Amino acid sequence: MMLFSEGDGKTPLSDEEQADLIPNLAVREELNEWERQNILEAYAWAFHQNNTSRLDPLTEPYIRELHKRMFDQTWKWAGRYRTTEKNIGVACYQIQNSLAVLLGDARYWLEQATYAPDEIAIRFHHRLVFIHPFSNGNGRHARLMADVLVTRQKGPVFTWGGAERLRAGDFRRRYIEALQAADKNEIEPLLRFARS
Repeated sequence: MMLFSEGDGKTPLSDEEQADLIPNLAVREELNEWERQNILEAYAWAFHQNNTSRLDPLTEPYIRELHKRMFDQTWKWAGRYRTTEKNIGVACYQIQNSLAVLLGDARYWLEQATYAPDEIAIRFHHRLVFIHPFSNGNGRHARLMADVLVTRQKGPVFTWGGAERLRAGDFRRRYIEALQAADKNEIEPLLRFARS
């Protein structure tokens, strides 16, 4: 299997982005495992008591820092906004403004209790994926951001398809279908998926 094969809804990487891979890996499974270990460390950082009490996740520096911690041992561009156009996401020059609007909206949702805690986190997740600020890892980053947001509201972390993760193809298909429904303002499938 090639290390950088396209398909299955994966965001393609440019040659320059691929060249910024830090470890020397040969197959996709190695890359997945390397990223998984990196993400587990970021997860521990995100939910460490010192960070949950003093860091505001609804800030642009936090969004970049979390992505950096998720992928800093894997990609040189971890925590930096993409500079290439992708098959999904806003134009590169719109990333920062789009994030500013999302962060403002999320603060309003929280202050006004516009939605239930789960829905605030899932709406934030959906919009963050739609913006697609990074070259790769946007779905995983947005899921961890949603987990951070819901726990800050005293809710449990999401299960994100639970057992379906073991069957990656089905998990990914269901996740993308739920995101596509949210693109049409149907948030319920993504809410159900996040708690399934």
